Amino acid sequence: MKFIVSSTYLLKQLQVLGGVINSSNTLPILDNFLFELNQSELIISASDLETTMSSKLQVESDNSGSVAVPARLLLDTLKTFPEQPLTFVVEENNTIEISSNHGKYALAYADGAEFPKPVTLEDASATTLNGDILATAINKTIFAAGNDDLRPVMSGVFFQFSTEGLTFVATDAHKLVKYSRQDVQASEVTEFIMPKKPLNLLKGILAASVDDVIIEYNDSNAKFTFENVILICRLIDGKYPNYEAVIPKENPNKLVINRNQFLNSVRRVSIFSNKTTHQIRLKIAGAELNISAEDIDYSNKAEERLTCDYQGDDMQIGFNSRFLTEMLNNLTSDDVQLEMSLPNRAGILTPVDGLDEGEQVTMLVMPVMLNN
Repeated sequence: MKFIVSSTYLLKQLQVLGGVINSSNTLPILDNFLFELNQSELIISASDLETTMSSKLQVESDNSGSVAVPARLLLDTLKTFPEQPLTFVVEENNTIEISSNHGKYALAYADGAEFPKPVTLEDASATTLNGDILATAINKTIFAAGNDDLRPVMSGVFFQFSTEGLTFVATDAHKLVKYSRQDVQASEVTEFIMPKKPLNLLKGILAASVDDVIIEYNDSNAKFTFENVILICRLIDGKYPNYEAVIPKENPNKLVINRNQFLNSVRRVSIFSNKTTHQIRLKIAGAELNISAEDIDYSNKAEERLTCDYQGDDMQIGFNSRFLTEMLNNLTSDDVQLEMSLPNRAGILTPVDGLDEGEQVTMLVMPVMLNN
């Protein structure tokens, strides 16, 4: 088995696939990339049993065969090469030899047949989605997903497809993000929970402008196919909480403010907040927003005044500044609207401008109790 490939082209593909491989694997074979050669087509795969990703490369060859190559060693070697053709030859003595312009490097390989086979999706439904829309949906929601192993359903992003539109939701019980598109529809109603790891991998690749992504899914797995990449992952099992029930419907108090100004203020003031609660206080009266924080243990305190457009009763409400910062950071609009009803009910943050036709973002942040 022998093939010739460009070093930078190979490295670029392997770096993406490398994200699948865990730092410590129970099965040693999972520390390898699987190389499957069929004439001038080389398919490289990486897996952690939950997620399998493969990429198709064009190489110079007229052989076929399959070997598993140590991932870390190969990546570390390729990173040091300038752009040049590399020749890979599988030798008799269980090593694969790489020849560059200046030298030869031999790596021990494992039998390709030992590598776990990817799952095949039985009775799968499919939806085609623009790569940009999927990347935006992941970017807008993934930061709000939880990290709690005891509540696995909240550690992923909830995909809800219907003939009316698509909705993506993430929550960790303190904050919630709902991103929906009315301008894209699925052929049938379905819902599933995607784990974070494959979504982060997708987010990385889709940033490089991918036209269409075909999403196939059944009860247990999902498969994403685009350009020369296929990603298959196991879905999170369980029922997603009824997120609509926690979004307050009646919010008479509405605050509109410049996003950057608000974000910078919250960032500055939060430096003076208590290091465990990260609590900041918003006091709104008339057209003035007063943001303050205090750390009683160290006698640190800060206060800022901003002008805003506010309709509603004067009120005081406390938030965790980290959640508020994350949300404001994640929006791209010039102005944002914060809707509130009572100091103990969730606040709803939405962008005022900068959205595409049919695009909607709703962010919900739970308040914290203020100690007066």
